Amino acid sequence: MKFDEVIGQEDAKQRLLRLVDEGRVPHAMLFTGPQGCGKMALAMAFASYLLCAHPHDGDSCGECPQCTMLRKWAHPDLHFTFPVIKPKSSSADSKPVSDDFIREWREMLAGGPYFTLEQWLDEMHAESQQAIMTVKEADELTHKLSLRSSQGGYKVSIIWMAERMREETANKLLKLIEEPPSQTVFLLVSENPAALLETIRSRTQRFDMRRIDTDQVERALVERRGIDAEAARRIARISEGNWLNAVGALDAESESRAFLDDFISMTRMSFMRNVSGMMQWTANVTKYGREKQRRMLTYFNRMVRESFMYNFHIPDLTYMTVEEENFVKRFAPFVNELNVVELSELMEKACFDIGRNANAKMVFFDVSLQVTVLLRRKG
Repeated sequence: MKFDEVIGQEDAKQRLLRLVDEGRVPHAMLFTGPQGCGKMALAMAFASYLLCAHPHDGDSCGECPQCTMLRKWAHPDLHFTFPVIKPKSSSADSKPVSDDFIREWREMLAGGPYFTLEQWLDEMHAESQQAIMTVKEADELTHKLSLRSSQGGYKVSIIWMAERMREETANKLLKLIEEPPSQTVFLLVSENPAALLETIRSRTQRFDMRRIDTDQVERALVERRGIDAEAARRIARISEGNWLNAVGALDAESESRAFLDDFISMTRMSFMRNVSGMMQWTANVTKYGREKQRRMLTYFNRMVRESFMYNFHIPDLTYMTVEEENFVKRFAPFVNELNVVELSELMEKACFDIGRNANAKMVFFDVSLQVTVLLRRKG
């Protein structure tokens, strides 16, 4: 993988290249940043650069034997560590490791370096299991890195979602970082670095990555996805610097489009005081899992905000798809200074209650009832 496949993040790329040019590559680095910013993509591109036999012009060559192996993520000196679940066929006391799921991992990487923990859980068919890194994982990594480099260069360890390590796993990794094998580079990738041991954080050089610039997202949509300029501009604005959001907005069956339908249905039933319709809507969304319900409520809150801002008729203040704007044109007059705060607080409280395992049916029917009253307040 090459640096030019990473969307945006030019400052971070140049910083990494300077470290190599100056011979100051740290033995442990921590890549952090919000979801979809490309921290894993950057770590993978940097690993490829370190392992490439003939890097030039600020990037890996893409042609040497090492790069050929890296295209399949099967380089013998590149080691991936990631959270896993216990295979269904395993015994109760088994301790799964990354190598148990390396085939599924490489299949997911073949689809690109931008992905979420939820996608990885789906790839493993995790169902209700939590993915973690066991202490056996640290032992396996210690053994792998104790061996000599097969290609005579760097050995690179990429640890994705490092915050998923158990405490005893983290303590073993700490010892490995404190006394690293020769020419070994650790690249830790984390969305929640505060969950890592302070001693690990203090021994890594941290790269805090920002959300991707909107113009970079827009350019990538045009160049990589063949989207027309106007659609790319809209999608880039609502992506909030998250490439995964941008890609999701392209999917006709994406979650956001489904949430828009849910929002339209709920507000219509509530405004019409259609109690049976409100009850049916409640029954439908109650079938969602709690995390999806919380994402839906977060989306509802965004639509409340966009509807209120639309009333000011300043395009730079709104971030919507064409479908969302078509609805908001008609809905915005019902969101005003007399109800916007309460509507927003209503969605936030419902999201909090769902997170606390409140009865979903009661929460969502209450939301629809309160919306019935709030939408009839005239500004």
